[in-house]
This record gives sequence, C-alpha cells and structure tokens, in this order.
Amino acid sequence: MKVTDTEIPDIKLIEPRLFPDQRGVFLETWNAQRYKEMLETPPFVQDNFSHSCRGTLRGLHYQVEQVQGKLVHVSRGEVFDVALDIRESSPHFGQWICEYLSGENRKQLWIPPGFAHGFLVISETADLVYKCTDYYLPEAERTIQWDDTALSIDWPLGSIGAPTLSKKDQHGVPFDDAEYYP
Repeated sequence: MKVTDTEIPDIKLIEPRLFPDQRGVFLETWNAQRYKEMLETPPFVQDNFSHSCRGTLRGLHYQVEQVQGKLVHVSRGEVFDVALDIRESSPHFGQWICEYLSGENRKQLWIPPGFAHGFLVISETADLVYKCTDYYLPEAERTIQWDDTALSIDWPLGSIGAPTLSKKDQHGVPFDDAEYYP
C-alpha cells in the first residue's frame, strides 16, 4: 500500500497493492491494523454505498455534529472526487483538492473529519463506497453550494453539461455562509 500526501497534507491518496492474474485482480480495501499504522484513522462505524448515473453531482456535504472522516473508493466507474477544508483553524481553510477515483485505478482517498465532500460521476454509472468514522445524522447534515464562485472548483462538466442534482444539493449555501469547524 502506498500512501501519498495531497496538496492538503491531512488528506491522503492511497494506492492499495494489487494482485492481478489471469482471473482478474485481488486487493485489500481495508485492514484495520495496517490503516491505523499508516493513517492513524479513527475507528470506522458505518459503510456507505452510492450508485449514480453519469452527470450526477453529490455534495458538497458535511455534518456539524457527529463529524465524519471518510475513506472513499470507487468499485466501478469513475468519479471526480472533491474534499473542501472547512476547519477555520487550518492553514488550508477554504482550499479543496480533487482526485479521479475509478474502478480501474483502484485509488482511495482518506478525508479526515473537518472536510466537506462531493463527487461528480464521469462514467456512464459509478459505484462509490466509503467508510465513515461516525454515524449519519440527517439533522446535522449541511450542504455547501457545489458551484460557489468563491471556491472556483473546476468540475469537469465539459462533455456532461449541467449536472444532475438532488433538491438538497440545489439549495446548498455559499461557502461564506456555511457553518465551519473550529
């Protein structure tokens, strides 16, 4: 397993070790001991799965209570994955990173607590799997406007056009009006 710092060092890009042969490929997507040693992740308590169609944009989501860290990977398809630092005390506050995650490249992204998260589906469909460090709490969920010009996130919408959004994501608040972490 290879772990690399991103432009925001608390977010890690993980490349699991692959074992390919004539039958296909095997890889370990989670090992509590190994990940704790290499990433110092808190314990995970919930796994989530999202199946989405091309052009679906989900995010930028976070919780103000039961703050979640996430270990994200794509088992099928491809997404443009974004993490936005909303920790007011961070030197990277208001900055974001992006990574293309796919079933082909098998990369994972560790997003610690204190970040808003979102993704855009690039392929015809995509299956995104993520482990969370705390439970989902609907009343504590918040959404930051995905296309806020203050953030200038360069979503790759060229061949997609307008993204498909949920009602919640259509009504995200501007970054300047969001609730931040200390």
